[in-house]
Amino acid sequence: MTGTLKPPATEPAELIWQDGVPESARFGDVYFNRNDGLSETRHVFIEPTNLPERFAKLPSHGHFVIAETGFGSGLSFLATWEEWARQTAQHQNTTLHFVSFERYPLTQEELKLALARWPELAPLAEQLISHYPPLMNGVHRMVFEGGRIRLTLYFGELRNGLEQLSFNADAWFLDGFDPQYNPDMWTDGVIQAVRDHSQPGTSLSTFTVAGRIRRSLEAAGFETSKLPGFGRKREMLSGTLAAATEPPTSAISPADTVAIIGAGIAGTLLARNLADRGIPILLIDKADSAGSAASGNAQGALYAKLGIEYNAQAALAATALSFSQRYYHRWQDDFWHPTGLLQLATTDKETERQRKFCERNQYPENFLTPVSAARASELAGIDIPVTGLWFPQSGWIEPAKACERLSQHPLITTLYGFDVAQIERLEHDWSLLSTQGNKHRVSRLVIACGHQTGDIAPVTGTLRLKPIRGQVTYLPEATVNPPATVICGSKYLNPVANGQATTGATFDIRNDNPEVTVEGHQENMDELLRMLPNLPLKQAPSAEGLKGRVAFRCTTHDYQPVAGELRTESGAKVEEAYLFTGLGSKGLVWGPLLAEYLADLITGQPPCLPSDLARRVDTLRLYPKPES
Repeated sequence: MTGTLKPPATEPAELIWQDGVPESARFGDVYFNRNDGLSETRHVFIEPTNLPERFAKLPSHGHFVIAETGFGSGLSFLATWEEWARQTAQHQNTTLHFVSFERYPLTQEELKLALARWPELAPLAEQLISHYPPLMNGVHRMVFEGGRIRLTLYFGELRNGLEQLSFNADAWFLDGFDPQYNPDMWTDGVIQAVRDHSQPGTSLSTFTVAGRIRRSLEAAGFETSKLPGFGRKREMLSGTLAAATEPPTSAISPADTVAIIGAGIAGTLLARNLADRGIPILLIDKADSAGSAASGNAQGALYAKLGIEYNAQAALAATALSFSQRYYHRWQDDFWHPTGLLQLATTDKETERQRKFCERNQYPENFLTPVSAARASELAGIDIPVTGLWFPQSGWIEPAKACERLSQHPLITTLYGFDVAQIERLEHDWSLLSTQGNKHRVSRLVIACGHQTGDIAPVTGTLRLKPIRGQVTYLPEATVNPPATVICGSKYLNPVANGQATTGATFDIRNDNPEVTVEGHQENMDELLRMLPNLPLKQAPSAEGLKGRVAFRCTTHDYQPVAGELRTESGAKVEEAYLFTGLGSKGLVWGPLLAEYLADLITGQPPCLPSDLARRVDTLRLYPKPES
């Protein structure tokens, strides 16, 4: 089966079901105890290392990291979540990070069947199942309970995941199948990697007491002891690294406000992410409200054009799209409308590109699937004469409304009408000077103001950022029978909202005209009708009578986004300063994942991006490379 897979598909588990209990056909072992898997999980992983007591003693704004070597049915995660909720109910500003690895994941339906055995876990299991990612290799971040629970799930080889992810665990669940059936998960190299992702005081527990495993753990520095096992298993193993003499200091004090310059989709997503973690935010913008610049359009498509070759660039786009679909779920029926999205092959070039794409890649059907013209017409509810790709979990967003909603949080203070002209580093904080001569002092700073970032960033050297003009056209509902789903090609067309459907946008690289033009409307209409020649127009709209909007997207020299610590041209870190910009026309897709990543960095929590994808968004690449 492995030889037939193409990226980014990951090989699913092969299961044998006996009395409702899944068993791995590949490894000949069960996923949990046949009699009482939940009690076994609590006995082996929750109780021996005093997790309830450690959870209860976690300070406000603290976080706790648990790492697990085999996600399986997700039972250990749910049991941990249940205990975490019980012990931390009185201090809400704490975060549980659960990092888990799975080479052969269960499908969503198999997960549902496996977890149905425990009705007491049903409220948590339902959330896990609804957020469970498509079976694609790589890292998937899921966020629960408003950000108090974060699950980082790696699909792929354990060693690769341990090399790619950056974290230090407070506790390890060594939960692979029995070493005699699955030896690759218990090698000395894996044990050393477990040690490398640990810190003084880290605990571990496992069901196995195999002598080789115990000796390997002790050689890596863990002090181990045998404990009574569960059920028929006579013994189990626990261990710790030597405790730290002093607790590590937090990466951020709860009292330290993070100032974010720019209240577009990037800035408001980051502000909301940090506020949900209990961090006070000062959201600054020169406009009078959020979402007034490039993020102010009435509608925007949640859309990524994936490359023919599955490389790091394609992986970042796919990861971002999948995460954004999960993230916006909580905003459904507000500003998020998951209608599905069609990416059409409207030219010979695009038809050939999609043919090669489908030939070389294998994405899960619940993420994307190729469709015929007839199927595309059925999905859209209008006549579509070409083939395409169907993204069932995508849709469209109201960006301006999203920025407004995201910025509404008790811990977010807004400072509108403050046009930052200069940023100066003082001894312990930053001084912001406005064009009106007003000053404001902040301790931590994120610059997320699009193409204006380069004008105010407190560094020397040129940041390779550029504005690209885009004009959208609003089609009155009276003029067009709209599609039921988003349609993308050379342009996009959204379903009707508030009496109009948005189409566009132009891509004007060397045009700084901020005004809507008739020529822009005509271009949008001409391209729309070339893309959808049979679009059922009730009456042909005149370009002169159409309304629309102009915005300037910010992009980088390589058209990849930027999120991370601000650095000087020499690579030195600028203290307590970060960049979040260059999202181009895909801010709705890039924004949620990169806000999650940047919030991880700011708070010192485990980052959601593996190292190869983190390099794609590194800020240092904005500087021109020195000539050799």
